[in-house]
Amino acid sequence: MNTFTRFTLFLVLSAVIFSCSRKKDTFINRNYHAVTAEYNALYNGQLAIEQGREEINQNYADNYWDILPVERLDVDDKILLPDSVRNQNFGRAEEKAVKAIQKHSMQISGKERNPQMDEAYLLLGKARYFDQRFIPALDAFNYILYRYPASDNINHARIWREKTNIRIGNEKLAIKNLKKILESDRLEDEDIADASASLAQAYINLKHLDSAVTPLYNAADFTDINEEKGRYFYILGQLHNRLGETSTANAAFDEVIELNRKSPRIYYVNAQVQKARNFDFNSGNNQYLLDLLTELEQDRENRPYLDKIYFQLGEYYSRLDSTETALEYYNKSLRSPSSDIYLKSINYEILANINFDRAKYQDAGKYFDSTLTYMSPGLLEYRTIKKKRTNLDDVIKYEQIAEETDSILRLSGLSEEERIAYFTEYTDALKAKAIKDMEAGELPVYTASIGPENNFPSANVPPAGQANSGNSFYFYNPIRVSRGAQEFMRVWGSRELADNWRWGSTALNQSSINPQERLMDINLDNDPLYDPMTYVSQIPGERSVLDSLATQQNLAYYQLGVIYNENYGEYDLAAERLEFLLQNEPQERLILPAKYNLYNIYGAQGRLREQEEIRNDILQNYSDSRYAAFITNPESIQVDENSPEVLYNKLYRRYEDQEYEEVIKSANEYVGRFTGDPIVPKFELLKARATARLMGVDAYEKALGYVAATYPQTQEGQKAQDIINKTIPELKNLEFAADSLQTNFKLIYPVENIESGQAMKLKDSLEKALSELSYKNLSVSVDTYDIDRNFVVVHGLQTRSRSLGFQELLRENKNYKIAREAFVMSAENYRIVQIKKNLRNYLDNN
Repeated sequence: MNTFTRFTLFLVLSAVIFSCSRKKDTFINRNYHAVTAEYNALYNGQLAIEQGREEINQNYADNYWDILPVERLDVDDKILLPDSVRNQNFGRAEEKAVKAIQKHSMQISGKERNPQMDEAYLLLGKARYFDQRFIPALDAFNYILYRYPASDNINHARIWREKTNIRIGNEKLAIKNLKKILESDRLEDEDIADASASLAQAYINLKHLDSAVTPLYNAADFTDINEEKGRYFYILGQLHNRLGETSTANAAFDEVIELNRKSPRIYYVNAQVQKARNFDFNSGNNQYLLDLLTELEQDRENRPYLDKIYFQLGEYYSRLDSTETALEYYNKSLRSPSSDIYLKSINYEILANINFDRAKYQDAGKYFDSTLTYMSPGLLEYRTIKKKRTNLDDVIKYEQIAEETDSILRLSGLSEEERIAYFTEYTDALKAKAIKDMEAGELPVYTASIGPENNFPSANVPPAGQANSGNSFYFYNPIRVSRGAQEFMRVWGSRELADNWRWGSTALNQSSINPQERLMDINLDNDPLYDPMTYVSQIPGERSVLDSLATQQNLAYYQLGVIYNENYGEYDLAAERLEFLLQNEPQERLILPAKYNLYNIYGAQGRLREQEEIRNDILQNYSDSRYAAFITNPESIQVDENSPEVLYNKLYRRYEDQEYEEVIKSANEYVGRFTGDPIVPKFELLKARATARLMGVDAYEKALGYVAATYPQTQEGQKAQDIINKTIPELKNLEFAADSLQTNFKLIYPVENIESGQAMKLKDSLEKALSELSYKNLSVSVDTYDIDRNFVVVHGLQTRSRSLGFQELLRENKNYKIAREAFVMSAENYRIVQIKKNLRNYLDNN
């Protein structure tokens, strides 16, 4: 290397070293740091921002049933830990921006000498904005406005600051500032588009939709990005629809359609769908709409969006009252792959309502369940549908009971030959399907349609002839054993009986056996699943079981008749259920209320002859009943002293008077008398409360369990279940407290119930003593403890010693001479004794 070359290299190396300084304001230093920042940190940061935005656009799920946001950003409420980010791309962009500032900022004499620093802070603000840290982002944009007022990026920073203000809810401030920005004459077209779109979003957030229209048109006109143009025009169409300007909305959607492949296909398809929704069916040109939708359906490019097209076709046929064809397309929409959760919920809701209107309440209930699955619980519509679904619980429950009992009783009425023939046909179909699957190389794994272990669960008893068979034990149930063997064969193949059968070469060899060879080991002829006698043997035959099923069946039909009549006005269904009941030898308690309901139903249907027959029957055979009084004098319903409501109120007052035994006895009577009436669960819950007062928390839990299980759809049943889940565990965990820590005590005189009148006599004596001794802060009550004992209790004593002293005073004072045995207890422990009925435990340990 010659001297000149060495000297040149030395000069270059020296220039590089000295240009690295951020403290010297020289041409070389400024340009070195500007170029290094721009083409290293800032370039990579911008790439990360673009990658992050692309990721947002791909993952963001637009709800085309609501007005789209101008900018796609799914803001969540997650609180991140320090130094963590939502998206790694934006975290990297922020790192690059910070690196550019830390290593290349040239603050000399209070002025920034590196012209790229405004770009760095703009990148920093954008990274924080997209990472949903809006306050730090606002700081970065404000820093540019404060430190670099002459920057080329000043308008960008101003616009991004207002976008951030909109995100944090400062729409009014953003509108004021964006208007000032748009009044500037130094804006580029993209700045105008960005500012106008942000202004429109602020108005949309404030529900000023008419004010959002003009700035959004400006945004669509000035942007050169077709994706943004398509989105803006689509939003304009939505705004005009909300404002009731259908023709203008269609013009905006036409702009989206004209863009065609220049903007995302999703905008094109949804614009066509929205125009179809705006179609005037009174124009007489319905075929045009059908042709349009059919063309969309047949276009291969639209396959990802068939769910929306099928739905709109369903809407088209629904408007034309072609309900069956509409149902076909709604179901097609549901079967099409879709990420539109809201559309799924709408499809299910429409199908639910159609089935509801057709009185197919069981199917409607299933569709309502699916609707709620795909709907946000925060929506008002969710609560409305939830209530509608809850109201179907009773009808679904009783329809299922009716179907099950009808099926079982019908089978039990067949002869042995008829039963065998019926199930032979059933098992032959199962076997044919299994053979077909085996021929296709598949293992047959089926579940019998009437249940694997007990094919007649409603009977709640063992099958006929197997009273104590222990049918729940796995190896006593041939169907379960057969299925277990088939499942083992499917997973493991044919294995030898040996140790470590799951591992080693044996396992490998067995698992590699051809599936066809495995199938040869399956013998359907020996499988109980395909044997008719497996099912025939489980048909109940005992008279007690059949009578129980008949009782369930009759009660279900009665409840259905009342529900269809009173809740839904389905008089035909109600009459059908009650007529079946009366022909089916119902229990005596169901006959009269069923006839009275039929009397009202016939009147609503205009079946006057049948109504007159029912009327005469009730008046002749049940002349002393309240139903006869209702027929002869309908106004008596309002003043009937024997109505369920009046009787319940009387019984509740007796509950408040601590007549718990009478409450339980009367409640049982009224439950039988008013079977099927909505007030029955109230009597049951009142009885449970009275039981708690007499027998304690364990009996209370048992009584509540009965209410919750028997009336699960009622408010009382749900309340009972809530008490079991929340209150009962707390009550059971109560423990006695040390009396030394208490400040409220009671003096308690036990009185046996056989001592008639003694409790009230003792209460009078105690009250007389309190009055004469001027103990105005004390009071006396008679409290029920259990069936055998009451307590006469003096309340308000402050310490145990004073309580004992007061007892001694009453015993020794010659004016009272109350020598009856008593004990002292803190108020807290007295509460526990009354809840748990564990007085003996307390006395033994104190």
